[in-house]
Amino acid sequence: MATPLTGIIPPLVTPFTEAGEIDEKAFRAQVRFMLAKGVHGICVGGSTGEGHTLERDELRRLAAVALEEAGDRIPVVVGIIANSTREAILRARAVQDLGAAALQVTPVHYLFKPDDAATLAHFRALAEASPVPVIIYNVIPWNYLRPDLLVQIMTELAGVQGVKQSQGDLKLLADLLLTVPAGKVVLSAVDALLYPSFALGAHGAIAANLTAAPGACVALWHEVQRGDHAKALAIHKALLRFWNSIAGDNLPATVKYALERQGVAAGMPRAPMAPATKEQRAAIAAALDAVLAFEEEGHAAEAL
Repeated sequence: MATPLTGIIPPLVTPFTEAGEIDEKAFRAQVRFMLAKGVHGICVGGSTGEGHTLERDELRRLAAVALEEAGDRIPVVVGIIANSTREAILRARAVQDLGAAALQVTPVHYLFKPDDAATLAHFRALAEASPVPVIIYNVIPWNYLRPDLLVQIMTELAGVQGVKQSQGDLKLLADLLLTVPAGKVVLSAVDALLYPSFALGAHGAIAANLTAAPGACVALWHEVQRGDHAKALAIHKALLRFWNSIAGDNLPATVKYALERQGVAAGMPRAPMAPATKEQRAAIAAALDAVLAFEEEGHAAEAL
């Protein structure tokens, strides 16, 4: 992987208008907001970005805009959420000329679960079809890939450069970190447990909490790297309370509200997802200030 993926990599939300169209101006402003907070990378078209709703040309446009705004300052990861090998390859080829650092790719996620051989074949075909490195986004509850299978895929396929481990299972993350092949990365998406993820040696994170409170997450990452675990634990507690306020079936919408509270226009969720409820907004407002207090000096005043 030409650009190492490490540290805080927020999965950007996709701002939609009332009509369900992408608000490019708001998206550009969001990228600039993340840069001002000192993040180490960004991801477009992930779960937080409602990537499952994006058409191929929309994904390409978002990736192009993110890369244009980021320049050579930080790497950009592009999400692929697809239900077939063919569609995953078509999406990979649609963005392969843009300069993304990696593709974040889910296993197939409709009702029918492929076996290990079919899963390996899926990622092999994708890795062979595109020169852009692949990060497996291990998030699908009924198609959750075991650590031994993930290690096999990473070992056999040079084009698969790592795993983004999700679903709140810190044991599986720890097992992966024990067995990950040299040169590959393990990124955490365990939003509620970012601090222990980093303390265990995760190479970084791509998770919704990073988008909703990027400055505090950057501070958490830095404190763990410095070895100040007392400060890291204090940030963890505030982030956990905040996570409990945004977690829900409309998570992209609650993240958008948290960004709006910080002056970042984030738009509407794409139908049929509902906006944050009155109760969610009240809980987020109550938890957000404590999190923002941990932003590192020099970044806290730079929000747009």
